[in-house]
Amino acid sequence: VTLTYLGGVRVVPNYNVMGIAKAALEMNVRYLAAELGPHNIRVNGISAGPIRTLASSAVGGILDMIHHVEAVAPLRRTVTQTEVGNTAAFLCSDLASGITGQILYVDSGYAIMGM
Repeated sequence: VTLTYLGGVRVVPNYNVMGIAKAALEMNVRYLAAELGPHNIRVNGISAGPIRTLASSAVGGILDMIHHVEAVAPLRRTVTQTEVGNTAAFLCSDLASGITGQILYVDSGYAIMGM
């Protein structure tokens, strides 16, 4: 399981070259899933929404991004580290034994919203 972000599939202000890196990472998930699947190895990614952490405070415009998600996402909030961790635990469990090559969005529904 790897972590990615919506900036790998959409233009996100101030994300720049990280968007390119995340797009490549997401393709790696798909190719590795295809290559390792015959060995019963699953590969998936989690695209988490913005979370208030010490590390995220270094991202330019993070507070604006968080407020935007809180205003637009169907759940009207950002996600927590626990929610992302629970998703990772699910993906690593037998409950997800039929899931591979996927990017799961854990972002309060933000990724489904249009303009």
